[in-house]
Parts: sequence; C-alpha cells; structure tokens
Amino acid sequence: MMTPYVVTRYYRAPEVILGMGYKENVDMWSVGCIFGEVIRGTVLFPGTDHIDQWNKVIEQLGTPSPEFMKKLQPTVRNYVENRPKYAGLTFPKLFPDCLFPADSEHNKLKASQARDLLSKMLIIDPAKRISVDEALQHPYINVWYDPAEVEAARDLIQISMPPPQIYDKQLDEREHSIDEWKELIYKEVMNFEERTKNGVVKGQPSPSGAAVNSSESLPPSSSINDISSMSTDQTLASDTDSSLETSAGPLGCCR
Repeated sequence: MMTPYVVTRYYRAPEVILGMGYKENVDMWSVGCIFGEVIRGTVLFPGTDHIDQWNKVIEQLGTPSPEFMKKLQPTVRNYVENRPKYAGLTFPKLFPDCLFPADSEHNKLKASQARDLLSKMLIIDPAKRISVDEALQHPYINVWYDPAEVEAARDLIQISMPPPQIYDKQLDEREHSIDEWKELIYKEVMNFEERTKNGVVKGQPSPSGAAVNSSESLPPSSSINDISSMSTDQTLASDTDSSLETSAGPLGCCR
C-alpha cells in the first residue's frame, strides 16, 4: 500500500496528494519545488493541509486537463472537477527575469533555461513530467554532468547504503523548535552511521532501538480520502487568496 506521507507537504507531487500512486519522477516535482523556492525565496505551494496544497498548485499552474482527470479515483475526480477553474500563470510570470543574475560564466545558465527546466519539472501529470535522466541532460544542468560521477554514486548506493527504515508518517505533523529539529536530525545521522558500522549493509539485523521515532500520542493525520467527504461547493481560503498575491517575497521587485 502506497502512503501519502512519502514527501513533506510543500513538496508533495500531485499524484501523491491525489492518491494516484507514484513512480521515480515523483522526486522531480519535489526538486522543482525546491529549485523554484531557491529562485523565488519563498515556498511555492505553502498548503496548510492536503486540500489546500492542491489548491495552491492549481492556482499557479492551472487546472489540469480532462485527460489527467480520467486517471483519478471517482470520488477524488468529482471533488477536483468541481473546484474553481484556473488558467494558471506562465513561467516567465512565476519566475521573472529580475529573480536571476544578469550574467553567468556559462552561456547556458540563463533565466530562460532555468524556466524551461522548471516548466518540465512542475508538470501536474507525472506521465508528462521530465525524468531524472532527462533532467541530467538538460542544458541548465549538463554543464556539470559527469557520467562517471553518476555511475560511481549509483554503485556506492548499491554497495554501502543500509536498507531504509519504516518512515514515521506522523513526522510531518509534529511541531518542534529549531533546536529540537537539530537534535532529531543529529540523532538520525548518528543512528545511520551506527547501523552502517554494525553490519546492516551486510544483511545483519539493525541494532536495537535504531529507529528514531517518538512514542508521543498524536491525533490521526489527514489523508486524501477526506476529499470524498467534502462538499463540492465548499470554499477554502485559497480559492480567493492567491499564494502569489499573499506572499511577500522577491516577486515584489518585479511589480
């Protein structure tokens, strides 16, 4: 069973939000969100929950095509089709020239190339989204691309990485201070090193208590299944408040 908790909410791909299942290029959406955030200086899709997250996506990228809608589960499709329709913004408007350096030592590292890559990463339909291998060959990326380096990294992962542990799906919903997050990250890194030293990569069982999971009681997290129980005429705050209009970020320099 696939879980919707594979990605932190702001970077969660549409296929995860909508419970469609996912493949490798689910990560290309997340990378595109991070790439865009670095350029713009603000989170692209700062949803407050999975439904608001979807609204933030379509406000900026537009309502997906009927072809995409056919791939959704009936209850989810009914909800999505009854949301307000958005034309979306062009990528030059989402990422205007003023957000990019004027000059670059590489003639391929231009604003137009960055926008082209973003437009291929941030495609709602995963069947049309760029793959990892295609992204590595994109003009904005391949100035640094070294096939030998990629193969060496793949070999290292296959040989050295311990098997992944079960993801704590409630992690995204927890509230921690910066110091608490630092402590949790530190423990996770130390735990990873400890598991590696103790032969997990050789097939031995992981050390007792290896997982860094809090046992605190938390309320159940929301899921995409909640969509089916919502009224199709329910109005959310994001239906009237565009994330571009309400965010005070670098886009202000272009107005």
